[in-house]
Amino acid sequence: MESVRSQFAVNLRNHRERAGLTQEALGEICDLHRTEIGLLERRQRSPRLETIVTLARGLGLSSPGELLEGVGQPWA
Repeated sequence: MESVRSQFAVNLRNHRERAGLTQEALGEICDLHRTEIGLLERRQRSPRLETIVTLARGLGLSSPGELLEGVGQPWA
């Protein structure tokens, strides 16, 4: 489970930074508290499905799947 959280956290931070957003700004766009963004990026919380979709929309991604790239790889 930790590797799943770790990869999601890396993806979230990379997409947020690429968008030029702070944790606070992304939180405002997504109607989430900035501490929620921080907890996700520090691997201290696993996101709910609704949160993944909300973050993807807030980041302007074409699909929530972009936040899940590499999660759970490699498949055994």
